[in-house]
Amino acid sequence: MGLLLLLTCTLLSSYFHPGRVVDAVSIFTITRVTLSIEPRANVTRDTNVTMRCKAIVITSQQEALSRQYTLYKDNIAIYTKTSSSLDDFLYQLPETRVSNTGKYQCKIIIEGKKSDSEIKKLTVTGLSTPELHLNKGVVSEGEELTARCTAPGETGSIIFYFYEDSKEILEEQVHSNQAEVKLGFNSVGYHKIHCAYTVLLKRDSVKSKESNNVNISVREFPIKPVLEIIPQYNIYEGDRLDISCTIIKSQHSSQSIHLYLSQGTVLLSSEITKAKVNHSILAQAKDSGEFECRLEIGNIVKVTKKTVSVNELFSVPTLTMMPAEVFQKESMTLTCKSESYASERLRREELTYTLDPPESLLTPKDTGVFFGTALPYDFNYTCIAQAKDIMKRSNTLTVHPKVSVSTPKISVVKRAILGRPFEILCKSDIGSLPINYTLIKDYDHLRTITIKLPDHRAVFTDTITYIDEISKYMCEAKNGHRDGLLSKRLNATVTVPLSNPTLIVIPPLEEISEGDHLYMICGVQGTPPVTFRWYRVGNEKPLITTTSDSNNTDYQVKKLAKDHSGTYYCEAINYALNVVQSRRVTIEVRLALWKKAVIGGSCLMVVLVLLVVCVLYFRSKRVRVDRAVTSVWSERPPESAANDEETSMVSNEPDVEYTEVVHPPAADSARVPLRKGTDTVYSELQNAPRGAVDHHVY
Repeated sequence: MGLLLLLTCTLLSSYFHPGRVVDAVSIFTITRVTLSIEPRANVTRDTNVTMRCKAIVITSQQEALSRQYTLYKDNIAIYTKTSSSLDDFLYQLPETRVSNTGKYQCKIIIEGKKSDSEIKKLTVTGLSTPELHLNKGVVSEGEELTARCTAPGETGSIIFYFYEDSKEILEEQVHSNQAEVKLGFNSVGYHKIHCAYTVLLKRDSVKSKESNNVNISVREFPIKPVLEIIPQYNIYEGDRLDISCTIIKSQHSSQSIHLYLSQGTVLLSSEITKAKVNHSILAQAKDSGEFECRLEIGNIVKVTKKTVSVNELFSVPTLTMMPAEVFQKESMTLTCKSESYASERLRREELTYTLDPPESLLTPKDTGVFFGTALPYDFNYTCIAQAKDIMKRSNTLTVHPKVSVSTPKISVVKRAILGRPFEILCKSDIGSLPINYTLIKDYDHLRTITIKLPDHRAVFTDTITYIDEISKYMCEAKNGHRDGLLSKRLNATVTVPLSNPTLIVIPPLEEISEGDHLYMICGVQGTPPVTFRWYRVGNEKPLITTTSDSNNTDYQVKKLAKDHSGTYYCEAINYALNVVQSRRVTIEVRLALWKKAVIGGSCLMVVLVLLVVCVLYFRSKRVRVDRAVTSVWSERPPESAANDEETSMVSNEPDVEYTEVVHPPAADSARVPLRKGTDTVYSELQNAPRGAVDHHVY
């Protein structure tokens, strides 16, 4: 049992060897805590202010220690935060007010260790104008009213003062930005009421005079730290640096002693209760700087510092590539080189170079020169320079092998219209950017466009004056030192704008009549398809719209009628979007031929009937007159046998004839007016049959 206990103690003592840092215990020291006010300590109202608390901690750990920050204002904690970040602690005061004026201090606690910053004072000036509101404008004598005084936007503890006719009558202290009071008036008349306020600030009310001075003598503590660095001068990379931090005692002290050896914020070594701390390193250029030996006894801190400058044995190498741009599977050369080295300590041939990673597949050709072919994908290379146990790495060089541009394709954007500017697109399916596209016409280089972004396009604008000119365009693509690649000749349809519209009418205009089949043919010159629209004057909407793959179309009316008469025209448009209009044609629909014949025959019949009626009428009138004259004034002469025969064939109807009878003038001329001429009276006389006795007496 005793042997086992002894073995356990031996193992523990070997594990907790002096100078070894145990992971379970954090070794650190807080060297300084600072508090700064941004943007400045004296600001005006509404300024945004930031309190920045920064702690400098020396520790041997990689990870940040958990820290508790507390911000105080006038010795009262206003905010506490715990953080494991190395970032500064920030406290925001947005739109500051006078109430934010005060003395601020930052305190930090790390695993029981405390440290305070200096006290910083923030002064904010500028108050808002108070506003007074009364619940009544007119009161009776002895009646009270409510007065409310407001300090817009203000915070903190505020005293409000109320005045009547410039005389203070009341004050009210509140912890808000407004106060309400009751006011009464015993005198009749007009009274002027106003208010004011004061923001209460601690310790700034009244300050006394300064007291008398009392001198005090402070003796130096009998223990002080000593820092030794060997060697201290003419140090080169690779040299061994021995650093020790010790204490000198003039008398014995029973207090616990803490020694810390650090460089910047990195704790190199530390000891408790022992009087010496040692540290040995292989000097590097990054070790140049300040080393610190720190002694802590209770609340006493003593520090001694020394600065060390380490000369470079050789400079950090640089890695370059030739050529500056390389295509996939092309040859390339990488060169690794340190521009300077300490010739008094190092020969050039002692400096070696290697590439990292080893699978880079590049072959060493000379010192620091590596040759091979570019990979088909991006690859990172790093150069390592090494001499006398000092190793330095170059910055990473990323090789982006370029993809050769493919043969470009040339095409027309939208449409090529004769005589108008049109767009030509030149594009390669693959190829690393940037790519230079050049438009060529008849082997003349017109213009070059460089494409640097994937979503950009090489679009050229030009104009042609005849159709075959479109095939003279080609495109060249180039994205490196190689020769450019030519596209095929541009093959695209050229749209010729419409012109020379014509309108043909079948049958001819003068021969159009009812019932005919009418054809109106509209034709143009230009590239189909063509959209034709037929219009009749007086109608805004087209009669018909049709699209044809030829340069002409027709509009038909199968059976013409009178109401088809009117003025017609056509419009045409193609992809050139220029509208052309034909001449206007007036269609007059005439009567059909058979209708004309019927009308003519009817008119002729009417004329013939009228003529026959007139002839018969005048003939019968003349015969009757002749017979009447014969029966009155003469005897009927004997007729011949021929006449007898003719008479025998006459109808038995009596003949009626008209005779002219002349009446003599009236006897009484005084009562009857005279008439010129004679009055003719036609009397109807009936011929007596032959042999009849005439009984008339004249």
